[in-house]
Amino acid sequence: MNLYPPSDADSAAQSNPFSPPFSPDRPDKPEEACGVFGVFAPGEDVAKLTYFGLFALQHRGQESAGIATFEGDQVHLHKEMGLVSQVFSETILGEMPGDLAVGHTRYSTTGSSRVVNAQPAVTKTCLGTLALAHNGNLVNTIQLREDLLRSNYNLVTTTDSELIALAIAEEISTGKGWLEGAISAFNRCQGAFSLVIGTPAGMMGVRDPNGIRPLVIGTLPQHSSTDPIRYVLSSETCGLDIIGAEFLREVEPGELVWINEEGLASFHWAQQPKPKLCIFEMIYFARPDSVMDDESLYSYRMRIGRRLASESPVEADLVIAVPDSGIPAAIGFSQASGIPYAEGLIKNRYVGRTFIQPTQSMRESGIRMKLNPLKDVLNGKRVVIVDDSIVRGTTSRKIVKALREAGATEVHMRISSPPVTHPCFYGIDTDNQDQLIAATNSVTEIAAQIGVDSLSYLSWAGMLSETHSNPDHFCSACFTGDYPVPVPEPVKRSKLKLEKVAVLEKV
Repeated sequence: MNLYPPSDADSAAQSNPFSPPFSPDRPDKPEEACGVFGVFAPGEDVAKLTYFGLFALQHRGQESAGIATFEGDQVHLHKEMGLVSQVFSETILGEMPGDLAVGHTRYSTTGSSRVVNAQPAVTKTCLGTLALAHNGNLVNTIQLREDLLRSNYNLVTTTDSELIALAIAEEISTGKGWLEGAISAFNRCQGAFSLVIGTPAGMMGVRDPNGIRPLVIGTLPQHSSTDPIRYVLSSETCGLDIIGAEFLREVEPGELVWINEEGLASFHWAQQPKPKLCIFEMIYFARPDSVMDDESLYSYRMRIGRRLASESPVEADLVIAVPDSGIPAAIGFSQASGIPYAEGLIKNRYVGRTFIQPTQSMRESGIRMKLNPLKDVLNGKRVVIVDDSIVRGTTSRKIVKALREAGATEVHMRISSPPVTHPCFYGIDTDNQDQLIAATNSVTEIAAQIGVDSLSYLSWAGMLSETHSNPDHFCSACFTGDYPVPVPEPVKRSKLKLEKVAVLEKV
């Protein structure tokens, strides 16, 4: 979602606006970019419904939040840096009337955490104002930006989301209606985009032709059989659950749904849609209680844990997880292996981003601010620790060190996904390839670097075979380098070190 403006401190960012400077303090996990939410419900408090929807999607982005409501042609907008609960209050929500609302919660990377980049992106068109919430990343942003600058559009943010909104405005300026203009704009966009767009005439839900990022449709309960159906759009089903909406279906890849007082209409705007949902949504990003493939992701994650145990058995006394994301797979590993599951690490769930720097001694202790080992559980035990991924290896190394200091006699790590060898260009914040430990190191070398007695990853085939969908319907480019949407060379060079590519055998 970010264009990453040039930084005087980083020559790579100067030469390519897509590439953020590397920081050793960045989280050692892939980070999801955003959550989007929308409600069309005349007569309801749409601002408050959207607030709770974003609250459920908070895991998808913790740096800024925003809501725009439509009261006829008038738009009420509030967005700020911070968590959803910090950005909004009863008073603010009470001053946002309307029949339609669009909401967004955002994760941004180094150098782009600014309120100007918070969403929804609001743009005036000749048909009225639109508010756009975007999850994903375009790969042709440089070209699209140049086209809009030549058309004398003023850019006020460094997000590709603004470019999508301005492209819609430009298409509408040629005499097209909302739907025709939007579809023309989407055909100018390449990459990943799940969108919720509010207009005075209705609400749109859109997915790119590959459906890389998720988007679902729900309906609110009707007060009587004569009431019109009221619709909800959300990145995940957990956003529907929190407000009592019933899951209807997914927005399909290459589909636009148009929602207004007449109901829901569907338009398949892409000629050849090819589903490629990000597999990391299944493994890690989406909440475990969200439903994909007609089951909760908790079930899938337990299943890949069981598969991991069968592929990489080990003799041990305990199975523990890296909380919270590793817990379902660890339980599955325990069930399949017969090794008892226990809590070995306690997570401080209130540790977020802080401007107060820890002391040097606290930095040296590292992981204990977020995870603290249970010594009486671990002492004298051979431990299997299960996590969903290893990116740079810095966090894994600190966890292993803490487990050994707590008395673990052996530490065996099992990862419920294949090695992450390639960066993502479709809306996930991953490091440049030279910072991905598996891109330039073998599994044996990684094990030595993080200090474990043994290390095994889930196979690529095992990961995909445990889904309930066609395995070809997932993007797994971060494991294989097989990008479903071609990435322009300038963008690719910003993160991909071609001379160092590690190739994953698809076994």
